Amino acid sequence: MIYRETGQFKSSYASDQAIFPILQDRIFVLLVGAAAFAVPPLAANDYWLQAVLIPFLIYALAALGLNLLTGYAGQVSLGTGGFMAVGAYSAFKLSTAFPWLNIILVFLLSGLIAALVGLVFGIPSLRIKGFYLAVATLASQFFLIWLFNKVPWFVNYASSGTITAPERFVVGVMVTGPRSSAEARYVVALAFVAAFALVAKNLVRGRVGRSWMAIRDRDIAAEIIGVRPLRTKLLAFAISSFYCGVAGAEFVFLYLGSAETLAFDINLSFLVLFMVIVGGLGSVLGSFLGAGFIVLVPIFLTNAPHLIGLPLPVALQKQIELMVFGALIIFFLIVEPNGLARLWQIAKEKLRLWPFPH
Repeated sequence: MIYRETGQFKSSYASDQAIFPILQDRIFVLLVGAAAFAVPPLAANDYWLQAVLIPFLIYALAALGLNLLTGYAGQVSLGTGGFMAVGAYSAFKLSTAFPWLNIILVFLLSGLIAALVGLVFGIPSLRIKGFYLAVATLASQFFLIWLFNKVPWFVNYASSGTITAPERFVVGVMVTGPRSSAEARYVVALAFVAAFALVAKNLVRGRVGRSWMAIRDRDIAAEIIGVRPLRTKLLAFAISSFYCGVAGAEFVFLYLGSAETLAFDINLSFLVLFMVIVGGLGSVLGSFLGAGFIVLVPIFLTNAPHLIGLPLPVALQKQIELMVFGALIIFFLIVEPNGLARLWQIAKEKLRLWPFPH
């Protein structure tokens, strides 16, 4: 009897020890989320909101969508910029054709249209994978940009070939358009990325996420145990494209204000891919860490020479910035191939054990 009670006590103690870190993490996330909604709109100036925080949130949403496809489902994609362009041009057409439509609904519908396009270009993943799939998605990038360039209907036959965000309101506050405040656009971008990050976190923990990871690790074995490759891969492409489509709509409506197809070229696809690689494949947190790294490091490298009083020509400064930026990416990949998310996890575990060495 004593042994049984002791065993129950040990089991209960171990369960409490396992639950306590989870509660700590959830409380920490809630506090960070509350601070993110309250502090920057009140304390940050327009430069930090417009040039740093808003693009960070939009890039994080796009990186999150690509991470679901590449990190969790194992399907390599180089067409992120094209799917973001689909979302942006869809939002422009919907907002101009139906001016009474709520802008939040416009963003969601743009994501659905991008998801349908992602389903079409995800069909080759049923037969090819790896490098060949990357080339196929790269073809989608070039095709979509070519389509938006050659068909003037997408820009409402504007001679400039650009799309411009119209003025739209949410609960009486202007959130898009040239007269909208940076604070309002920041709150909308933060609300979207917070909601979609929560959906993604629960998605990868459930049956869909387990199916993606089974296909990623051993596709033949996954098919043997009952995972359907057709449905699983196409669902990954659809959800990833949905996230990227919403991010593309926000990219124009909340960040740039107006854009042409050059804003969605192959450089944007590689930029989002670097965010996923640096942040950590198969990690929701890694998408945010990678986006923060890609957004903040160039700003720091641009201002660093002025901080130390070293005047440099602009052309030379840009070249040095690219070299240092590439070297930092290579350094992080060598030190920790699993990205910044793994480094954060290691640091968090060490802090929990501090000051004890074991």
